[in-house]
Amino acid sequence: MLEKIQETADFIRNKTIGNPEVGIILGTGLGGLVEEIEIQEILPYQDVPNFPVSTVHGHHGRLIFGTLSGKQVVAMQGRFHFYEGYTMDQITFPVRVFKQLGIKLLIVSNASGGLRSEFEVGDLMLITDHINLMPNPLIGQNIDLLGPRFPDMSEAYDRHILGLARKVARSLGIKVHEGVYVAVTGPTFETPAEYYYIHTIGGDAVGMSTVPEVIVARHMSLPVFAVSVISDLGVKGKIVEISHEEVIDAAASAQPKMTAIVRELLKQTIFA
Repeated sequence: MLEKIQETADFIRNKTIGNPEVGIILGTGLGGLVEEIEIQEILPYQDVPNFPVSTVHGHHGRLIFGTLSGKQVVAMQGRFHFYEGYTMDQITFPVRVFKQLGIKLLIVSNASGGLRSEFEVGDLMLITDHINLMPNPLIGQNIDLLGPRFPDMSEAYDRHILGLARKVARSLGIKVHEGVYVAVTGPTFETPAEYYYIHTIGGDAVGMSTVPEVIVARHMSLPVFAVSVISDLGVKGKIVEISHEEVIDAAASAQPKMTAIVRELLKQTIFA
């Protein structure tokens, strides 16, 4: 794996200028954040050595390099999922490459099903913790040069960045919730019984991504900030039939709020 990480990072360095400070992974329907980036280079996934190709509608499949709020960023416009048939190593490979490129912060977004009665479609939830119901991406031989065999996960989501995001949201007049994200494999949306179970074990939102990327980031001691857009509701009395297209639409409608928070958050973040 180390050779592939280095090969991909070297290829990207030869195709781009500058060194990214922030990596951003954009979830379903949330690719519009790219419009805020002063773009310097675009690399389609199929042109990048060792990169999988996104197969899901709503995920464009491009690496975007440029500046956002004065910070050098690399953004994934579309991610990879376990339900697409990719391995955990493939899903999380971009995070490994981003770290090799020198990023100091990983920002992750997703569309998720909300499990609290006060949630409404289009709400934002800052992720404070997670429950992993997917295979762990660190299963297998550990590569000590990347991180320890048993990484600590007591602060999966950076407390300082979370505190800053709260202040930013208040200053912008944007209501945000906070809660625990539960990761499941998909690709089926949850049954009412599954929604109930996931909420009972401590989940506030449920989705099919994010956690593998976060685990790998923390394995490499990379700070993480993550936000969910509530795109459907798994609350008794509010559960309705849902389609992927409706998830995309709901996420896209909430995307300007998320974009405003991320833009201001980066403006106020100082890297050592």
